[in-house]
Amino acid sequence: MSAPLADFATEVRDRLDALDQEVRAGGLDPAIELIVSSMQRGGVVQVFGTGHSQAFAMEVAGRAGGLIPTHAIVLRDVVLRGNRDVSVLEGGTLERDESVADELYELYSFDPADVFMVASNSGVNGSIVGLALRAKADGHPVIAVTSLEHTNAVSPKHSSGKRLSEIADIVIDNRAPYGDATIDLGDGLSAGAVSSITAAYIAQLLTLGTAQRLRDAGEIPPLYISANVPGGDEHNDALKARYGERIAGLT
Repeated sequence: MSAPLADFATEVRDRLDALDQEVRAGGLDPAIELIVSSMQRGGVVQVFGTGHSQAFAMEVAGRAGGLIPTHAIVLRDVVLRGNRDVSVLEGGTLERDESVADELYELYSFDPADVFMVASNSGVNGSIVGLALRAKADGHPVIAVTSLEHTNAVSPKHSSGKRLSEIADIVIDNRAPYGDATIDLGDGLSAGAVSSITAAYIAQLLTLGTAQRLRDAGEIPPLYISANVPGGDEHNDALKARYGERIAGLT
């Protein structure tokens, strides 16, 4: 294995090990307890991420082994459900536009028991901060998954002057470095981004922790079975019917 590949493997392992230490110390327990409480009251986990952080939303909502009462909020719904022209999806300007947050929020129906989980490596883009602020204003708790190293090194872009980490009730550090990439290749270039890897790991830790906590409470965790195994669709459809349009979309 070449040096950059070996170095990247070390960078990934070190960050996952740090997350494991946090789990053992109970660092994710507050977030898990918030999710469990929401689900026990009939709530849905509303998850939002833009750019590559959409992968976090997909890791939480609508996948095999994941929790069924989950819903991914996606920017493209301002076109698919709203009145925006498809051209707004070109480039990365929409995620930086704070005015889109309220418009996006109004496209969905939320229950008072819903909890929001918002992922953003930088934690400063307008749509991310705007949606977190709107959710908080409506009384929903917010869990943030972000890079504390990166977000604390850059200036807020939202007119509120706030970062996602300064809005959320609970902040989970994805442990990505400033700029996300971990391996210096010279000439001012780096590669080996880690935020998607650590965020996916965090998503699975939260899912497992929630499922186990529900099991410990004597409940059957509402988990998706792969649609590609016999009986998967039947199992999933029966549980999805409890939530209807509240989990429609990527799920």
